[in-house]
Amino acid sequence: MGVVNVTPDSFSDGGRYADTPRAVAHGRGLLADGADLLDIGGESTRPGATRPLVSEELDRVVPVIEALAGDGATVSVDTMRAEVARAAIAAGATVVNDVSGGLADPEILEVVAETGATYVAMHWRGHADRMQRLASYDGPGGVVAAVREELAERVRAIRSAGVSDAQVVLDPGLGFAKGATHNWELLAGLDQIAALGFPLLVGASRKSFLGRLLADEAGEPRPVDQREAANVALTVLLAQRGIWGVRVHDVRSSRDALKVLERLAHPTSPKESA
Repeated sequence: MGVVNVTPDSFSDGGRYADTPRAVAHGRGLLADGADLLDIGGESTRPGATRPLVSEELDRVVPVIEALAGDGATVSVDTMRAEVARAAIAAGATVVNDVSGGLADPEILEVVAETGATYVAMHWRGHADRMQRLASYDGPGGVVAAVREELAERVRAIRSAGVSDAQVVLDPGLGFAKGATHNWELLAGLDQIAALGFPLLVGASRKSFLGRLLADEAGEPRPVDQREAANVALTVLLAQRGIWGVRVHDVRSSRDALKVLERLAHPTSPKESA
């Protein structure tokens, strides 16, 4: 899943693709690099971000979705709002990637049920301006058990809204109401989340816990644009564990790594030309 942030304030590339022509060109570049799915978002969910008006979000994402879906791309809309999800699907999106799992706007589940769109439900506890204050997982089983149970609650709500299990993908929500240690524990415990019976999407690309892992001797986190090797390592490990999808900013690096895995899986294939 290649990320197209049509925003002025996203943590990784805010402002680089904030208008329609640049966002469309970036999406086409990600497709050329091997993206299977383009995730178009008009609201930054970085810690501390403020929400745009609904009209602003619509103006950001709908023209980009129309253009890329018109090219034949499989498109996801990254939104928590039912109104935006409905407009995005009308524009050609076939996936709704809701970081709130339906908690921010429960009517989004009705849109998914009505349209038959694929629905990615992420683990979430609150909006960006307060989510890190909610990063407490002191119960039995820690963060893995809590995320599993809270996602199970969302699955019950999703089913009650008339969405079929075949439409649902779950996301453990790395970095959302979670500290660095929580993220690593979740990655180590993904099998327990997968035991809920749904495909998993994981979004680790460029996030701060990787920056902290790669900090220099003074403790300064590695800059956002210098974390890709660590993310590619995660992509390989996740692919080996059968994860449904990875949400990445640098598609080419992850695709190259996956090609190596695919080639190793067929070591007796005809040799490539010298």
